[in-house]
Amino acid sequence: MILSLVILALVTLQRLGELVVARRNTARLLAEGGVERGAEHYPLMVSLHAAWLIGLWVLAWDRPANLPWLAAYLALEILRIWALASIGRRWTTRIIVVPGERLVRKGPYRFLPHPNYLVVAGEIAVLPLVFGLNAYALVFSLLNAAMLWLRIRAEDAALRDARQPAI
Repeated sequence: MILSLVILALVTLQRLGELVVARRNTARLLAEGGVERGAEHYPLMVSLHAAWLIGLWVLAWDRPANLPWLAAYLALEILRIWALASIGRRWTTRIIVVPGERLVRKGPYRFLPHPNYLVVAGEIAVLPLVFGLNAYALVFSLLNAAMLWLRIRAEDAALRDARQPAI
């Protein structure tokens, strides 16, 4: 039970810290002339992630942690750090495109166009499995897949539009 509380607390603190970084980066990118796209789905995405984490607190705080699944989750966190460090000050939870900026093509972005979304999909599936919440993992994975379908389409369109010359 103590391990489960520690895991949930650390994940919560990580997510809150990331929101602080994302807000700072968003403000800077907008000040540099960035334009937000996909804002209409942003509240839905935030609600989905909040519901996922709140639900884990409700359902998992007193459940034993499965150590192999926890190791898998920690491996995902290493990939997450790599992805976020590679994109650096341009990472945000919103879709902000700064005209004239080049796409990041280092780190995992050399291999995949959206590596952080792949990691998030893994996190949403794996963390509930740490606590034996198989159905929870499935439901939120399906909801997240629908969200990512919207999100990636909006992000790809924003990046395509930014590369086209102004008329």
